[in-house]
Amino acid sequence: MDAVYHAPPADGLPPEPTLARLLVTLEGLHREMVALEASSADQFGELSAAWVASGRNLLHYLALRRHDLRPLQDSLAELGLSSLGRSESAALATVGVVTGLLHRLCDRPPPATASTVPLAAARRLLAEHTAALLGPPPPGRQVRIMVTMPGEAADDSLLIRDLLRASMDCMRVNCAHDDPRAWAAMIAHLRRAKAETGRDCRVLMDLCGPKLRTGPLPPGSPVVKVRPTRDDLGRVTAPAAIWLTPADNPTWPARPVAAVLPVAADWLARLTPGTDILLRDTRGSRRGWSVEAVMPGGGRAITRRTCYVATGTTLHTRGVGPKGERTAVVGGLPPKETRIPLRADDTLTVFRGPQPGRVTPAEIGCTLGDVFGAVEVGHPVWFDDGKIGGVVRTTMADRFAVEITRTSPGGGKLAADKGINLPDTDLPVPALTAKDLDDLRFVAANADLVGYSFVSTEQDVRGLQARLAELTDRPPGIVLKIETKRAFENLPELLLAAMRSPAVGVMIARGDLAVECGFERLAEVQEEILWLCEAAHVPVVWATQVLESLARLGQPSRAEITDAAMGERAECVMLNKGPHVREAVRVLDDILRRMQAHQSKKRAMLRPLGVAVGFDAGGPPAPPPEADS
Repeated sequence: MDAVYHAPPADGLPPEPTLARLLVTLEGLHREMVALEASSADQFGELSAAWVASGRNLLHYLALRRHDLRPLQDSLAELGLSSLGRSESAALATVGVVTGLLHRLCDRPPPATASTVPLAAARRLLAEHTAALLGPPPPGRQVRIMVTMPGEAADDSLLIRDLLRASMDCMRVNCAHDDPRAWAAMIAHLRRAKAETGRDCRVLMDLCGPKLRTGPLPPGSPVVKVRPTRDDLGRVTAPAAIWLTPADNPTWPARPVAAVLPVAADWLARLTPGTDILLRDTRGSRRGWSVEAVMPGGGRAITRRTCYVATGTTLHTRGVGPKGERTAVVGGLPPKETRIPLRADDTLTVFRGPQPGRVTPAEIGCTLGDVFGAVEVGHPVWFDDGKIGGVVRTTMADRFAVEITRTSPGGGKLAADKGINLPDTDLPVPALTAKDLDDLRFVAANADLVGYSFVSTEQDVRGLQARLAELTDRPPGIVLKIETKRAFENLPELLLAAMRSPAVGVMIARGDLAVECGFERLAEVQEEILWLCEAAHVPVVWATQVLESLARLGQPSRAEITDAAMGERAECVMLNKGPHVREAVRVLDDILRRMQAHQSKKRAMLRPLGVAVGFDAGGPPAPPPEADS
């Protein structure tokens, strides 16, 4: 298998012994592929009828990829034959065709081959499975667009209608947020928008799963920092604005401000433009503000100096009271979020229980008690989507100590309710939590697809299938979210188990997956997932931070445009919520339409290139070759 083959001579075919060695290698691969299918034949009886051929092809591909095929690929390419580099969707057929061609080159009769999935049929299977899961493709675009709904979509029917008109094909509802009332409102808005626009759109509801998160921290001080804008030399370029609002009936300003302060309504009613407000801030520093405007519901003051204002800070005014001066006390401000500062070599203790953690010494709780019986010394730990990393140094029954090894250059800050990843820890936790089981009642009745978070074993898949069968005789399609190292390593088993359901897909959840497998491995891991899913004819959702800057800030980065174009290799691309998500959908729609003329999975599509057509080397271009009828 790993023999090195010699390049053919420039004047003809390689010698017979070289061709014979190639034939021996390919025939050996063919036998292994057929044998793996035969040894797993008992599994096919459980598969849905639509997935039997796909399950067989997945096994063929797994057998093929057990070997280092690079020497073989080089030798086949030198002969002008398929190098097996695009064999995913029809693995056995590809090997069989190349083997037959080698037999002809050796002037031997072609061998009888096992029943295979031809390439054209394989492509049809993937298209059929994609349509069963995500609905028919929109006109002019094969890759679907999924959009995550913000909470305000429950009360904003125009947002959903605009997204549908902008080319959304699937609406994602995250069950980690909001509640059944809000979910029902979003789905009702979508139904009305579909009727208005005539567009099709599926609903995916994402289960929460057993997400590990940091526990609570004590509330910080109720204080706000008011700071003017300064240039690089420290000079004030714009004053800071403060909105003063009645404490008993607060309002919010139309324009952004540095702080919103509740005060007594009768004191606020006496303010006029130009009034000076004096105070000592929390540091004891004297500060002065000037009232810029007074309007119904509040007043706007400005300052050119930084100050810290807390609940109970006294504000003094001149000339608004009977004696020329009157005071007001700032009402209750929300406490600042407490965060634990961490640097490399610091120690963070993670403990079991709901009690608040501490900043000094650094301690924080964990929401999932099963962690403490599973984590071991030496296991890596990541916090807050990989922003802070460390290694477990000691363990006890109810706590473990983490040596911090990775933060941003200036250090990191860890807050409550942030994600925890333990990529090397085998957690004895079911993928379906009590909340998931409860949410499934709504999902089974209202969704087209269910997103299965933190699935990692075949038993997890069977558990969801069993629960859905209890709830409905028309279960929604299942989308396996691959977001842990364990799920990636078990992907073939997960796919074969999921094929018991009629509609199946995979989501590459690249955020958690990057943390679990390592950012440097993410590109390799997502490629392998794409290959395996193509071999299984399973549609893929390309997810996490696609056009993130555009959706949130209104301006994409160059890297994001390239990443979005890579989504053409999947069957669906997911966008997250953001104030500019409508524009993000329109841009993604345009990128995908352009790229499908150039790329189909791993195949480059050779449409005419403008630079080639316009190139003049001294004569008119030759007419293109006619395609075979």
